[in-house]
Amino acid sequence: MKDWNEECAVFGIWGDPEAGKMTYLGLYAQQHRGQESAGISTLMESGKQIHHKGTGLVGEVFSADVLDTLVGKAAIGHVRYSTTGGNSLHNIQPLTAGLLNGPVAMAHNGNIVNSKPLRKELKRLGAIFQGTNDTECLLHLLARHPSNNLITCLKESVLRLDGAYSLVLLAKDMMVAMRDPRGMRPLVLGQRSLETGGFAWVVASETCAFDLIGAKYIREIEPGEIWWVDDQGEHSERFQAPTSPLAQCVFEYVYFSRPDSKVFGRSVYETRKRMGEILAEEDPIQADLVIPVPDSGTPAAIGYSQKSGVPFELGIIRNHYIGRTFIQPSQSIRSFGVKIKLNPQAEILKGKRVVVVDDSLVRGTTSQKIIRLVRQAGAKEVHFRIASPPTTGPCYYGVDTPEREELIANQKSLEGIRQFIDADTLSYLSIEGMMRAVGASKVGFCAACFDGQYPTPV
Repeated sequence: MKDWNEECAVFGIWGDPEAGKMTYLGLYAQQHRGQESAGISTLMESGKQIHHKGTGLVGEVFSADVLDTLVGKAAIGHVRYSTTGGNSLHNIQPLTAGLLNGPVAMAHNGNIVNSKPLRKELKRLGAIFQGTNDTECLLHLLARHPSNNLITCLKESVLRLDGAYSLVLLAKDMMVAMRDPRGMRPLVLGQRSLETGGFAWVVASETCAFDLIGAKYIREIEPGEIWWVDDQGEHSERFQAPTSPLAQCVFEYVYFSRPDSKVFGRSVYETRKRMGEILAEEDPIQADLVIPVPDSGTPAAIGYSQKSGVPFELGIIRNHYIGRTFIQPSQSIRSFGVKIKLNPQAEILKGKRVVVVDDSLVRGTTSQKIIRLVRQAGAKEVHFRIASPPTTGPCYYGVDTPEREELIANQKSLEGIRQFIDADTLSYLSIEGMMRAVGASKVGFCAACFDGQYPTPV
């Protein structure tokens, strides 16, 4: 699946003398969630904040010299793929503001679906917006709140928001994390032991960020919870009761999260393997090999192979050293864009009946090219298996998705899709099978991109 862009990731750390550099590493681990821009804000002992952000990958935005300037005992960071608002400098997070009770930096993963009417209302009241993103609405709500207590301001201001938000905020004397009452986007809490003794508190979108910096996973930030840490220690309150049922994003398991993360309390890798196993149960086929579309389909292909007994092979090798852009000499080389990244192994595929497993199928054009490559390598039959249901609708909760009319499953029947991608057979994982894989009934997860049942008016 190559047609949905990732969303965003947040990271925060409190009480670490290397907070800026730990945040850099935490963002690096979560780079898969956003490649357009990155930013870090740090907090000095004096209460002053230092900020740096820019367009590009984490390694491009933060040089060694820049990291040396990001000093302080606490920091938050963000990587972004724009879902609301463009990629101008004003939209790069953390967003910053000087409020009455001091400086604030804010990083947000998700999307506020009622941001447009909120912006209109705030502009009528005199608010001057710097960017076009939805997150800025919350800064203006905080600025207009009558209380001098930041926690009170946050708890009451977020009640005006509808949609998905996992937030990390850095103030002059505290770091705050909060998650919307539907629990749509992940947010986890951990601790990092310090060489001097004691530990630093860490929050992140995914646990893979903890692994890189040697932090220990403690728990999720709960839906409807506001958690904060200051010099007196950690604190937690409910600002709103969790919505029943929850609407955790099931696509985190299908594609967005790194396989070595734990999301919503479950291993992403094991869940994707389970999706492959159930896919093999639901629609078995006589074949000689199971191969993944690298790297997105690998865990599901392993599960499919183990359940079906059909041998697993790396029939397609991925070039991991492709930059974000490269010069294409001519489109006369058919499928050049795919071939520069993926190379089939004819020695493995020639004369074989091959099951090709991927995590999802969105527009269908990439799948079509992959199947063509496998056939050109000599495969006798190509059976395409998708470890998620047909994608029929866009996401409105913090993921940059194609329009509905661009989604092939919204335009064509199963047979029409099979013919378009030129597979001998095509099968998707059922919605029921996907929910079995995540260890739950449909209750508690948002699967709107598959079933059209959006948890908010959109």
